[in-house]
Amino acid sequence: MKKHILILSILIFSFSTTNAQTLKRFTSFDAQNIAYEDTGRGKAVLLLHGFINTGANWRKTALYKDLIEKGFRVIVPDMRGNGASDKPHEDKFYQNEAEVKDLMGLISSLKIKDYTLVGYSRGAIVAAKLLTKDKRITKAILGGVGQHFTNPDWDRRKMFADAFSGKAHLHPETAGAVTYAKSIGADTIALGFLQKYQPVTLPTELMKIKKPVLIICGDEDLDNGDPKVLQTYFKNAQLKLVKGNHNGTYRTQAFADEIVKFIE
Repeated sequence: MKKHILILSILIFSFSTTNAQTLKRFTSFDAQNIAYEDTGRGKAVLLLHGFINTGANWRKTALYKDLIEKGFRVIVPDMRGNGASDKPHEDKFYQNEAEVKDLMGLISSLKIKDYTLVGYSRGAIVAAKLLTKDKRITKAILGGVGQHFTNPDWDRRKMFADAFSGKAHLHPETAGAVTYAKSIGADTIALGFLQKYQPVTLPTELMKIKKPVLIICGDEDLDNGDPKVLQTYFKNAQLKLVKGNHNGTYRTQAFADEIVKFIE
């Protein structure tokens, strides 16, 4: 059972190919190009995707459609190492919170003064660190996560860093995820770096955040820890559980409804 849960949890979104014509390019602080979609003209919402994925899958969700219909400006990047963004193969391009710097630079390049931040699974892990850095965030939604990402020695993160760095034979339970990543043409070397240098945001850092936070998970989802525990790490966090497991919850109308209500 644990093996199946592990494989399912890593397949955060089903893969789809992004239409390159819809994407723009932002050159980040270290000359890496970050692909993104920018749709709408209203209040800005930044959507961050999960592991072994791109931003394209957000467009298939009720949340994306509802945000567009309600007049929000929706920004969806392919974070570095993914999709149409650059995928360098050196440690230096992933160290020192490079993904967070990308996102802050992107928001600055778009001249956005304030925005709502939404992340799901690994996207929520990056979002948590971004929340501690960027004062322009007015509200944040962390989906599909519990408290485990706050642990610098999280065993599963280390295991997948190994698995995507040529040591999958040491962790047979990761075979399904590695095979899946290869089958969709994902850059497994980049994915290894993304796990190796995944942001860690300590509970003491989260406790300093005063802005409203929504933690939202499927009622069958404990893949990344307990969202109830994560809620206790914030001064001003709501918790919503909706029907679903880790891979399906973000697609549901209930997920979208709770987020839109929180944002509005």
